[in-house]
Amino acid sequence: MDTSNYPEYGNSQPKKDSRNTIIGVFAVLLVGSLGYGIYNNSHHNNIEQTQQAQITKTVDEKGTLQRNFDDALVRLDSLTGSTNKLQSTLADKDKEIAKTKTEIRRILSKQNISEAEKKKAQALIVELNQRITNMEEEVARLTQDNKNLNEDKTKLTVEKEQLTSDLSTTTAAKEALDKKVDVASTFNASNIMITPVQLKKNGEEKVTTKAKKVDELKISFDVSNRIAANAQADVYVCITGPDGKLISAPENGSGTFTTREEGDKAFTAKLPVEFEAGKVKPVQFVWKQASGFEKGMYNIAIYHNGFKIGEATKELKKGGLF
Repeated sequence: MDTSNYPEYGNSQPKKDSRNTIIGVFAVLLVGSLGYGIYNNSHHNNIEQTQQAQITKTVDEKGTLQRNFDDALVRLDSLTGSTNKLQSTLADKDKEIAKTKTEIRRILSKQNISEAEKKKAQALIVELNQRITNMEEEVARLTQDNKNLNEDKTKLTVEKEQLTSDLSTTTAAKEALDKKVDVASTFNASNIMITPVQLKKNGEEKVTTKAKKVDELKISFDVSNRIAANAQADVYVCITGPDGKLISAPENGSGTFTTREEGDKAFTAKLPVEFEAGKVKPVQFVWKQASGFEKGMYNIAIYHNGFKIGEATKELKKGGLF
């Protein structure tokens, strides 16, 4: 039996082989399918590449926005550190900037942002940078003002120190002058007289040097000064007895006063004197004592303004038959 696939030649019609047709159809379908697949894959790749490019572009743009925003924040942080050291006059501007920062962060925090949002973010960053620039200018102005104030303060401090020094010098000079004037206004005492007096029963007074007959001592002197002001002044009289002790009687106004050279000193009598500048003022007072007067030397010292201005002595003698 011949099993060859070749057609037989004879009088019969050749039969079509359906398998060839099917194979051809499958071949066409396969080629078409492959072509479509290649096309579809190529088209898909193109779309994917386009989308990837768009994503990359979006990411790059978002990154650029983020970098711009971060740069602005760095400027702002630096500026804020400066403004905190200055006055708080930029508080309102800080609030406006805070609102702008919040809105930018809200947009940039999104996974995907639209073109409109990108434009808005870009505009807000531009606005933020402008506000920061304004703040920088304001801080620069305040810094300069502060510098000027410090310079003025330094200048005024130097001037104050100079004035204080001048004032101290002037005060010292004034005090020295006042002291000179004060010392120069001290009275001069002259014509100091000590008169021992005996009082007669008929009221007459008799001058005597016999101690047992003396009832009182009359002391007189003149005071004068060319520059002392018209005023009442206190003059102190110190009487020292023959025993070297101060004669005093508290009931008659004796006490103590301060001298410039001898410290505190007891006095016998204080005499108020109504003084007129440039005139000689006579002063007189009488000293009595119940115990009488002992024989010996009596010393009279006169003080004014803490200085001793005059001194005199008087001797009372022992009484005899005559």
